[in-house]
Amino acid sequence: MNNKYDFYIDESCHLEHDNIPVMCIGYIKVPMNEYAELQKEFNQILTKYNQKSELKWNKFSNARTELYKELVDYFFRSSLQFRCVLVKYKERLNHIDFNQGSHDNFYYKMTYYLLHPNNSNGDEYRVFIDIQNTRGREKLKKINEVFDAEYNGKSPFKQFQHLHSHDNNFFQLADFFIGAITYKTRVVMNNIVNPTQNRMDFIKYLETKSGFNLEEGTEPWETKFNIFDHQPKIKL
Repeated sequence: MNNKYDFYIDESCHLEHDNIPVMCIGYIKVPMNEYAELQKEFNQILTKYNQKSELKWNKFSNARTELYKELVDYFFRSSLQFRCVLVKYKERLNHIDFNQGSHDNFYYKMTYYLLHPNNSNGDEYRVFIDIQNTRGREKLKKINEVFDAEYNGKSPFKQFQHLHSHDNNFFQLADFFIGAITYKTRVVMNNIVNPTQNRMDFIKYLETKSGFNLEEGTEPWETKFNIFDHQPKIKL
């Protein structure tokens, strides 16, 4: 019997010319047959800490550090998987030569490389993207076209759809992991000069649990917590 999975995709620092040298796009991968149980356990943790608002990295609360750590523990003992594409030195992107002159075309490529490893064994996938992402309807249509062309109309990616991030916990978990990865990378690249101690403590906790430095790529075959580290070539 083929397995079926949902992907919840979020992104960070994806806008062009925002004076941030990194961007990141990533997903949480959820087995459909375990969705209800995974949501139930996630919600139990939120209830335990009386967390009623949406979890967002840019709304990191020092008083909620134990909640964030418990969600990390939950992720690593669960069947959930995380993967992201981390782009460093965003200012080097050469859209004219490599992306038909378009930052959007680069976005489509990154989404393709994010999802492409999930293409074997007859599994089927649904992909959900945060509706708040910029120019979302156009992106959905284009990404769907890319995968249909890749698989000659027989793509394992059966559905691309928008959802509101506040309606789904797995978007929020993706946002938190991506936020931590971009934050650590910006600190290392000296784009954040005075990082907050509580955020750095949480990042250290996530690094210890994952076994990887967040600003660096993981082993390519890593399936639980995978970071694809990409940097554009220096233009001579």
